[in-house]
Amino acid sequence: MGIIRKTKTVEILLNEFNKNEVAISAKKLIDSLGNTINKTTIYRVLDKLEDDGVLHSFLGKDGLKWYAKCNGCSSSKHTDMHPHFQCLSCGKVDCISTNVVLPNIPNRQIEFSQLLIQGKCEVCCA
Repeated sequence: MGIIRKTKTVEILLNEFNKNEVAISAKKLIDSLGNTINKTTIYRVLDKLEDDGVLHSFLGKDGLKWYAKCNGCSSSKHTDMHPHFQCLSCGKVDCISTNVVLPNIPNRQIEFSQLLIQGKCEVCCA
């Protein structure tokens, strides 16, 4: 199920991702947009944007779900196989542009994988 039309709600959420180059947690979106858009609608639109290959999601520290813009994905295939970095000091989460080679596991077919790296970002290290 994908985005059929670009509603005002879809535009508001996409603007949040366009003005940030980092990942955004669902909790942060609800906290910042909760007065404008209800929580259920935010989750529904995030799911649709993910189905369309516009966003990808992953779990961060403490099991929070994070979303980031896709690069080259489509509704039929997500190609965002990359690690994510979460700063333990400031909380910033972003995508790391590097190739990750998954091992071949006998008698298994890998459909999805997540790699979360935690540490201090470039700002907090300085």
